[in-house]
Amino acid sequence: MIGFLTRLFARTEPALSEASPRDAVAIAALHGASFHRGWSDGEIEALLIERNVVAHRAMAGHRLAGFILSRHAAGEAEILSVAVAAASRGRGLSRRLLDLHLRRLAGLGTRTVFLEVDEHNVPARRL
Repeated sequence: MIGFLTRLFARTEPALSEASPRDAVAIAALHGASFHRGWSDGEIEALLIERNVVAHRAMAGHRLAGFILSRHAAGEAEILSVAVAAASRGRGLSRRLLDLHLRRLAGLGTRTVFLEVDEHNVPARRL
């Protein structure tokens, strides 16, 4: 019984993987919950089908815990959005997503990455 309860309440690390157009609805929902002006399912899906967009997700079971999206061209990339669900914040998930994402961009030949954040967005500035 104790083993069952331990597994039930154990915090497992979210699994990181590439995102696909099938993730558009979940990413749009998390984006909308994280930013003043969220992006629609259609806007997210349009990004995810672009050949020059790189996207990663963090899944906690069947729930999206976070994502990162960027667009790359000519050796440069711009991170378009990064978000982590409120229940998963403060555990280094955005740093893990960023590390995976930057390694993928480097593998594609990206040498410079830009991320524009609001000056009052303290978590983004720490990242």
